[in-house]
This record gives sequence, C-alpha cells and structure tokens, in this order.
Amino acid sequence: MNKFEVGQEIETEVVQISNDTVFIDIGLKSEGFVDKSEFVDENGNLTIKEGDKIKVYFASAKRDEMYFTTRLSADKAAKAGLELLENAYKAGVPVEGKVEKEIKGGFEVKIGTARAFCPYSQMGYKNREEPAAYIGKTETFLITEYKNDGKNIIVSNRRILENQANDAIQKLSEKLTVGTVVKGTVKSLQSYGAFVDVNGFQVLLPISEISHARVSKVEDVLSVGQEIEAKIIKAEWNGDRSKVSVSMKSLEKDPWDEVAEKFPIGTKLEGTIARIAAFGLFVNIAPGIDGLVHISALQDVNDKTNLSKKYKVGDKFEVIVEKIDAEEKRISLTTAGSNDEQDNSANAYFSSHANDDDGETYNPFAALLKK
Repeated sequence: MNKFEVGQEIETEVVQISNDTVFIDIGLKSEGFVDKSEFVDENGNLTIKEGDKIKVYFASAKRDEMYFTTRLSADKAAKAGLELLENAYKAGVPVEGKVEKEIKGGFEVKIGTARAFCPYSQMGYKNREEPAAYIGKTETFLITEYKNDGKNIIVSNRRILENQANDAIQKLSEKLTVGTVVKGTVKSLQSYGAFVDVNGFQVLLPISEISHARVSKVEDVLSVGQEIEAKIIKAEWNGDRSKVSVSMKSLEKDPWDEVAEKFPIGTKLEGTIARIAAFGLFVNIAPGIDGLVHISALQDVNDKTNLSKKYKVGDKFEVIVEKIDAEEKRISLTTAGSNDEQDNSANAYFSSHANDDDGETYNPFAALLKK
C-alpha cells in the first residue's frame, strides 16, 4: 500500500476490461482499478483493449483496492476538495474543469468547488476555436500555478493537448518507419504533391513519387478522398515538426528492369517530346522511360540553335534506340528522320534507273555510256 504516492504516474498494461472497470497490472498480487468511462470517446467507443500500454496516475487506496486515473474528473474534484487539487498540481495530474465564462484575458474555469483562470493562449492547440465556442464545455486542464491556498489557480488546456499530440506521435513513430507499407486517404492536392492521412497523421506524397510515369498535374491521377497504398521513404520525428514522406512509385514495378528486352538497340519508335534542354530533346518512349536525342543527332540545328523555338513539348517524334544503360537509367536515341532520308534517297536512285537496261540488272558503267 505504500508503493505509490498520490499523483504518481505509472505506465502499465491493461489486464482485463469489465462493464465499468479497467483492471491494470501494478506489480502486486492484486490489480489496480481505473474507471472504464475514462477510456470512452465522445461517440461512446472504447479506445483501449486488453494488452494495451497506458499511462495513469495513482489516485487513492481503499482497503486492498488501489484506484488510478488518467485525469481528475470534475466529480472527484468536487468531493476531494482543494487538497487533492494541490496534489494534482504538484504531481502534474490532469484535471477536468467546466469553462464557465469569458473574462478579461481568458476564461473562468470551475474545477470541483474551486475557480481557476485559463489564459486565451492556453485554451486549445492547433485547431483553436473562437472563445465563445468553449463556454459551457468541460475540458481537461493541467494546473500550472497553485497559490494562496487555492485562491489563485491558473490552468492550461493547451499543455494537455500538446502532451497528447506528442504521445500520439511517439506511438506513430514506432509504427511508421522507413520501408513500412501503409494505407491512407488523400486529404489535399498541391502542385508539388498530395497530403495523405495515415492513422490521423498527414504525410507527404511528392509528385515525383506518385508513379514511374511522368505526372504533370497531381489532379490528373489523384483526388481528395481517394484511398491509396504507399511505402514510407522518409521519416523525421520531431514533435509537431515531424515530417513523413511516402511513395506510391516504390510499390510499382520499375519499367527500367525490362527496358533492354522491350527496346533492343535499333528499335524504331514513335515517342513524345517530354522535355527540351539546351543539349537536346528528352523523348518519352514508354511510361516512365525517357531517352535523350542529343543535339548533334538533330537535323538542321547546331550548338547555337534555340531548340525550344524549333520543337514543342508534346509533339510526336520518331526515334531509333541507339544505346541503353539500364543501371544508370539512360537511353541514347537518334532521329529516325535521318535514316529515312538515306533510305528514300537510295530507293529513288535505284528506281530512277530501274529500266535503263531493259529489265537487266542496273550497271552504272552502262548507264554512263548511254549518256
């Protein structure tokens, strides 16, 4: 019975859940008790299960029963009086209080029989509401100052919410590690990617990680509310500054793995100009596969030619595969036009002399003599 002090915080495991009580392991022959109502959300759903780890505070002992709490409820505070509030202040035990009214600089909060002051800056956290929205609500607070035998009490709701957010992030950091595949819901679209909700935490899906295929506009392939699956490729956990990035592309088959088989050297293709650089044209020949036509392979141009004035992104462009480096993900292309011109010239040359020898095989020396 002397193992715990009032207000002492412990981390323990849920052993059993009954109709109105949660039994916890406290390292003794008997279990500790917590009111089940403390683990029910606003919709009446239970937020814990047997085997979960929870943090609670020692509240009181009656005979062989030891009671713990996640917060000092308004009813308990009313029955216990100021002494328990002072203990809650010293031990950092959260307390429930009803926001009575708005006063100069903040709010008047009733905790049991005591009255406390909560500054505007300490009410709410990230999604802060207008002052009027808090009036009449029962919130959870941390007592930050306790003076003059309880006549001057200052409380903070923000500190509670910050602690809850940090605890949630800590739990997420253990689950959302680099390499983990997660499911999420698209919350918003940006020019640089999309924000996706994963277990209540928003992660970034960069536009470059949506697909191996080139994505010009996020809205062309994603929509708000869409369910996606992605792999975590970056995770920096630092409180409310935590950043996590995911990739859908990582779950796709890399098109470069089979590029040599699909596009042997010498293959003639019709591609699309994807990007124009000073040194040549990048031509898309398949989803996720761009090859370079160097400026030296282009017709009627030189190093001083402004390629952007001569070609346009999106134009069709016939090319021939010249060289492949799958490991470096590079393909060298040449224009099909130059080869076509050579073929056409040869065909025209032979065609023009097809009947010179009355059906016999063309003889260039005979042709010269006829002239």
